[in-house]
Amino acid sequence: MTELGRSAIGTWSGGRYMRFGEAISDDRLEALFRPGEGIDTVITADVYGEGEADRALGRALAGLERESYRVAGAVGHDFISGERQGAKGFPRFTDPSLRGPDGYASYLRGAAERSLEAVGIERFDVLLLHNPDRTGYESPAVWEGMAALREAGLADAVGIAPGPANGFTLDLIACLERFGDVIDWAMVILNPLEPWPGELVLDTAAAQNVSVITRVVDYGGLFWGDLGPDTPMHEHDHRRFRPDGWIGRGLEAIETMRPVASDAELSDIQLACAWNLAHPSVACAAPTLIQEAGPEARPIEDKRSELASLPIEGRLKPEQVDAIREIGDNRGSMKLKGASAEHEGEDAPDRWGLSDALIATGERHGIAPERDLAYAV
Repeated sequence: MTELGRSAIGTWSGGRYMRFGEAISDDRLEALFRPGEGIDTVITADVYGEGEADRALGRALAGLERESYRVAGAVGHDFISGERQGAKGFPRFTDPSLRGPDGYASYLRGAAERSLEAVGIERFDVLLLHNPDRTGYESPAVWEGMAALREAGLADAVGIAPGPANGFTLDLIACLERFGDVIDWAMVILNPLEPWPGELVLDTAAAQNVSVITRVVDYGGLFWGDLGPDTPMHEHDHRRFRPDGWIGRGLEAIETMRPVASDAELSDIQLACAWNLAHPSVACAAPTLIQEAGPEARPIEDKRSELASLPIEGRLKPEQVDAIREIGDNRGSMKLKGASAEHEGEDAPDRWGLSDALIATGERHGIAPERDLAYAV
């Protein structure tokens, strides 16, 4: 099994491509991405900046020995043939208006090769299917195409990265069960303030020998310690779409968790990473590094150093993991993406109705969608 570092930097960090916080300069961005000083793994996606994130990572990697770092890539949004659909972004490559199943493998091969060229490497350590639609979870042609990339040496391992928001629970479980012989890695949203629904897929990942990367570990920046209710946010900062009061409620919960962090000699963000990594299938934690605005903001370089000093050994006891989950319990706090009993009408790229097969998947795993995957209004 290809290994990634316990902590990783994503090229969504730094404010350039995903509109979190302040955008930092080119030099600072490339220094943020450059492996070393305790972090050897970087995660990127070809659609970020329509290839610009890949190219920035390539500049950051210049001069480093290939064996000294790991790169996880992601492909799946067609920004070559597809047209951007406003805030929804570019269409998935499986959009029937772009191609049919007989074109999936060739698209994936071309996308992987373009991304590798932009980064300036010959292979990915891990290549993920990025934000798939329903077809991406269910189509054998998609996963035959992903397996072909590994067989061709373009990636040592392949996997899946649901998104962009929380959900896709039954879709991911069913996908891992059906294509587990192909899938090596999966990425999910998980942190001490959002144990739901990400934890629901971890037992299946472990059973299928799939390693898990967790993102949004910082819970929108709260675990870094410099985000408050009065922190300025730009108009297009994604965090502005979170429910009113989320910062205050989150800070109160983190304060309640601090005795556990103190006992384990961990900072807040290290506690969040350690809590994720305490789950047996979780192998890599990738928080978002945000340069906040305002006089109380910490330099993003300081945040990187704090992440890099994450202890190698696990420090949380099982009862502490359970206590943190209870504090952060967020069941029913949002409408989830993917297959949903609440969905009506035609399939959308990120939300669709429940099929009989997915209902049966839930029954096998003790998950009742109306009870366990529903928004509690």
